[in-house]
Amino acid sequence: MTENEQSRQDWPPRMVVCVGTVVLQENRALLVRQARGHALAGRWSIPWGIVDPYETPEAAALRETSEEAGIKAGIDGLLGIQNLPRQGWVAIIFLCHHLSGIPTPDGGVETDRAAYLSLEDLAALDEPIEEWCAWLVRRVLQGDYRTIPLRAENPFHPRLAFI
Repeated sequence: MTENEQSRQDWPPRMVVCVGTVVLQENRALLVRQARGHALAGRWSIPWGIVDPYETPEAAALRETSEEAGIKAGIDGLLGIQNLPRQGWVAIIFLCHHLSGIPTPDGGVETDRAAYLSLEDLAALDEPIEEWCAWLVRRVLQGDYRTIPLRAENPFHPRLAFI
């Protein structure tokens, strides 16, 4: 067995694709506090989760935002892709805008708080924020980002594309 074949055997059996959203409403971003029992319990983060089988990343991102925060959002574009600390896990992050709803946690299943926070609110928050989410949200709220917009003219239309 070659070294490359051995290293492939050590890989996870499949890639785990997570999705997250930075949902903006005016000069504030949507954050949720992870509930007890969650790996990030007690910490604020963006709404995020794992893409279900046969679900597109953008549908999963909007579903997670609705489930975890009670917010219906619209996707403006792709913010980026992040390799996560767990081997074989990757996150796709979308920039979104608020369509409807009031930030409402899911009752403690995954989240126990939800709110739109400004840069000033983040600075005054006396609870922990997941480090990467804090970094990302601050960059977006400061205007330090670019998105790849949705491209409807893509030949695979009506499948969404951000190319």
